Amino acid sequence: MSTPEITSLAFLTPGNFADDDPYTGLEETLQLFEYGERLGFDGAWIRQRHLEHGVGSAAVFLAAAGQRTERVELGTAVIPIGYESPFRLAEDLSLADVLSRGRLQVGFSTGMPHAELLGDLVYDGDWRSFDLSYGRIARLVDNLRGHYLGAPDTVIHSPGNTQRPRLQPHNPGLVDRIWYGGGSLRSVRWAAETGLNLLSGNIVSSEGTDDFTTAQLNLLSEYRRTLGDARSAARVALGRVIVPLDSADAATRARYRDYAAGRHERTLAPRTFGPKQILFAPDVVGTAEQILEQLTADPVVASVSELRLELPYEFHREEYEQILHDVRHLIAPELGWLPAEEDAAARQPIKAGRTA
Repeated sequence: MSTPEITSLAFLTPGNFADDDPYTGLEETLQLFEYGERLGFDGAWIRQRHLEHGVGSAAVFLAAAGQRTERVELGTAVIPIGYESPFRLAEDLSLADVLSRGRLQVGFSTGMPHAELLGDLVYDGDWRSFDLSYGRIARLVDNLRGHYLGAPDTVIHSPGNTQRPRLQPHNPGLVDRIWYGGGSLRSVRWAAETGLNLLSGNIVSSEGTDDFTTAQLNLLSEYRRTLGDARSAARVALGRVIVPLDSADAATRARYRDYAAGRHERTLAPRTFGPKQILFAPDVVGTAEQILEQLTADPVVASVSELRLELPYEFHREEYEQILHDVRHLIAPELGWLPAEEDAAARQPIKAGRTA
């Protein structure tokens, strides 16, 4: 069995807040981004959630996070494209990316969670007839390419300036930092054909197997097969819920174990969601030694170089910090990962000393 060799370590947080005090929770999430950067994490990601106690606009949140951090990649997983204008969201993301000096990593999914509640509030007209799937994401990606609008001689006038119109501000590198959260064979093929990076988490479709590991390996294999010669240019990031117990107190350890036990049943057999059969990965909860035993035996972990730590929804800031601390110090280095500054130092050639 291959040994895991993780070169990029990130975390994904839900951005929780209290109904009567949203500021405190959002501020704590920004502080968690700062804390993760100090620890040496390569990426800090936020979920986008509608009608919940979480971040409803990832672009706005990441613009703020960009002013609070300096180095860490700033990601969102995932933005449901069904609620978004492909041009207006491209403008917001481009602006946040420029303000962060090119650190955004933007993940998308299709569809509209809570569509029956929100569809008529977002759209004027029959939104049920709109393309809320892959085509809408492709339009946004095309907007990020910054093509000029109108005929070759079309210009717009603004105070002190005459210019050809296109999305502004334009950062040509952002289009290469778009991800798709693929959970089915059809979706990963589309992501590869469209040139998007791939996010693969702890939920996948059951297609020809009831075994989660087999299903996820099939997805990664299909994505890479479809990429063909372009494979080296694409990134694949694996998400896992990892909760180490090592530096937690006794009460917190018991809470972590109860959390995992409450979610275990869903991993035992495929679950039906509409027309799909869904498989869930088990949470990885235990001491660092126990977690490493599970991760090093997982062939999916061995097949990727980027690991994204998915933080549970129900926990608090101090618990998130403890999890990040233990993963960074006790687990990730054993999987081959080094913080950016240590990795850069390790890659420097050793200079021969002078002899008299």
